[in-house]
Amino acid sequence: MDYAFFQAYWWLLVSLLGALLVFLFFVQGGQTLLYTIGKTEMERTLLVNSLGRKWDLTFTTLVTFGGAAFASFPLFYATSFGGAYWPWMLLLVCFVVQAVSYEWRTKGGNIFGHKTFEAFLLVNGFGGLILFGIAVGTFFTGSEFSVNKGDLTQLAMPVISTWHTPWHGLEAVLNIRNLLLGFSIFFLARVLGSLYFINNIDDEAVLRRSRRQVLYDAIAFLVMFLPFLIWTLFSQGFAVDPSGTVYLEKGKYFLNFIQMPLVGILFLIGVVALLYGIYLGTFSKSTKGIWFAGVGTVLAVLMLLLNIGYNHTSFYPSVYDLQSSLTIYNSSSSFFTLKVMSVVSLLIPFVLAYIVYAWRVMDKKKIDQKEMNEESVKY
Repeated sequence: MDYAFFQAYWWLLVSLLGALLVFLFFVQGGQTLLYTIGKTEMERTLLVNSLGRKWDLTFTTLVTFGGAAFASFPLFYATSFGGAYWPWMLLLVCFVVQAVSYEWRTKGGNIFGHKTFEAFLLVNGFGGLILFGIAVGTFFTGSEFSVNKGDLTQLAMPVISTWHTPWHGLEAVLNIRNLLLGFSIFFLARVLGSLYFINNIDDEAVLRRSRRQVLYDAIAFLVMFLPFLIWTLFSQGFAVDPSGTVYLEKGKYFLNFIQMPLVGILFLIGVVALLYGIYLGTFSKSTKGIWFAGVGTVLAVLMLLLNIGYNHTSFYPSVYDLQSSLTIYNSSSSFFTLKVMSVVSLLIPFVLAYIVYAWRVMDKKKIDQKEMNEESVKY
């Protein structure tokens, strides 16, 4: 196994973490529905406690995703987090207020009232999802930075990458395609949140409103995602030739799906599974829609990320200087580092198995109003 193998292997792992994170955003999506599905205080308590049992999974996956990106592709981490720091900082703030909210909403001595912390959950839901989508959108549309590894020898400012706008990432908000992806993730998370409520809560009114909400948000998701997908597949992509020179190629991301047929087929299977999960949640009495939609989400997002990382493609392009664009080959850690980390990564299946086991134990019985009335400690 050579250096290129480990670079591809770690892009696969980072992409998988990113795909799992998008699925786990059902927590944030559910939070944005607190006052849409929960019409009474008890119904909102049901929703918060249902989500409260899973919120730390999203938080932990976000931290692991960032940590894996830092360890395996440090130049990407340094360029994006060091240059486009405003979106990332705002995103982190959104997640900090979420953690505070779950801990303090019903805590004794809470002088701010539970509605304050419910407002924080809304901030996390709306702000966190849209900001994340906009930040990931730059993987397809590019950012304004340059990289010069020779600058590392400058004693005054040994900084490899330089951001070339004073907005430090906020300029991404002005790109329509980034916005389309941001709102796509927002509405997808609301779909997943409603499907999760259907599966996890035993309450007739919550169940009825959740099924209706799946349909509304699914329509909004398709209205946002389809233009983004079509625009991205057939616009210019950031290709790399064998010598490492980056150039623009029409329809690059569509060609990647054709030239990597397994990636393209699994992407389509993911989309179909997601749509089937939405169908189950909207037009049937099944409560299993979250699992089909969840698997579909992970597959579709994973394949999109593999599309921009493999097949001679730049996964973090620069529109300021094309040759500064980052690929999995010019931004990764050393051969030795990737190899050592790969040994540790063999533990990942055991960690995933533990999460699945813990999830099954927590969801053995659906949450209901009787349990909330008897529970002395709740979110």
